[in-house]
Amino acid sequence: MEQQDKYIRFDWAVKRLLRQKANFGVLEGFLTVLLGENVKIIEILESESNQQTIDDKFNRVDIKARNSKDEIIIVEIPNTRELYYLERILYGVAKAITEHISLGERYYAVKKIYSISILYFDIGKGEDYLYHGQNHFIGVHTGDRLEVTTKEKDAIVHKIPAEIFPEYFLIRVNEFDKVAVTPLEEWIEYLKTGCIRPDTTAPGLEEARRKLIYYNMSKEERHAYDEHLSAIMIQNDVLDGAKLEGRMEGRMEDDPRPFVLETSLSDWYPVYQINAYIKQADKMAQIYSDLHQNIQDKFNEAGIEIMSPHYMAVRDGNESTTPKEYQTSNNPSNKAGEESKPE
Repeated sequence: MEQQDKYIRFDWAVKRLLRQKANFGVLEGFLTVLLGENVKIIEILESESNQQTIDDKFNRVDIKARNSKDEIIIVEIPNTRELYYLERILYGVAKAITEHISLGERYYAVKKIYSISILYFDIGKGEDYLYHGQNHFIGVHTGDRLEVTTKEKDAIVHKIPAEIFPEYFLIRVNEFDKVAVTPLEEWIEYLKTGCIRPDTTAPGLEEARRKLIYYNMSKEERHAYDEHLSAIMIQNDVLDGAKLEGRMEGRMEDDPRPFVLETSLSDWYPVYQINAYIKQADKMAQIYSDLHQNIQDKFNEAGIEIMSPHYMAVRDGNESTTPKEYQTSNNPSNKAGEESKPE
């Protein structure tokens, strides 16, 4: 029973599982709860996340779908901070609008776009965990909301601009600290903790309990998933360690906040870049030295060996490269050699 309580993270599910038509129900449930109306997905559209090049300038989204109202829904789940995130989602929405109208078509063919960002980093200051952005035209002197006249199915109708312009949802997952009561809160709880209540009736989560079970994946899929989680943990741990040490030395600024970029995928490893603002530019060499040492220490404490592409390790019982003082029975790198020893 304990194994079946472990569920796949939503970002991994979106990338690998929810693109399949048989699994649309999970994503439909999430969108239904968030948007407050019944959402039916017709198809998953080609998105920038399918790009094969790593260092392109395109807006890369996790999933882009078309619903039964012929609207476009973009769902993006970044794990690390980006300096110009709002500008990037604006670009992504503008690109989606132009992609779905042909040259020469009339403007009524413009699609309504929903941009949903599930954020695992601190985007800025704010007390809520969910923010919603819409376009309204407000009278400068009267304060009233403008309604525009348009034509639908040979009838003249009145619409507010928010019904036409894109809508944005920013979900600050790490800011959620409530006891989940509503379906929306149950979804945010799952996004943050990976836990789903056994008695849940929230749309989509009942199906998620059946389809997003960790141990339903193959051994190879579980390995890839575990590597994904490990990479996220390393990014966060390195950044937290660097921030802590920097503040202790009085060298790193808290505002603007430090952030990590994943700059490229090399042949054997991802490349991460730590970015921070410092007070003492004349001590740059020492700050770099301390930062590199802190990174090594944090990796060693976690039992993770820092390997280069030129280093070959065969786990047939040979010693770990992690310093002796960091090796414990709980360290993964220490266990690796033990598990591969012949019986």
